[in-house]
Amino acid sequence: MGIVVTLGDAYCFSKMRKPGEAGKGCVLDGKLYPFGEIARTDNCFRCSCNAESMRCCSLFHTPVGYDKENCKVVFNKKSCDYDVVQKSDPSKDCPVYSRVG
Repeated sequence: MGIVVTLGDAYCFSKMRKPGEAGKGCVLDGKLYPFGEIARTDNCFRCSCNAESMRCCSLFHTPVGYDKENCKVVFNKKSCDYDVVQKSDPSKDCPVYSRVG
């Protein structure tokens, strides 16, 4: 039996819209997103866009508890998550004991 404990929430930020910015939505990393809820941006954030601001939270959590001597962290943009793999054989996963967001 295992126990999973959430130690933190996702990384979030807010961005105020600038006067004269596109009137059809919000711009993030050079891309225009429509007003409303955005389930997943190109850079793996979940956002909410309105006439005043854009608020986004990450869909990923950064691994911090793993064997740093023998393993490395690789961002998987397809799954919007970090993979922790062996340095000597990246096809093999490493166990991760904790993540932060």
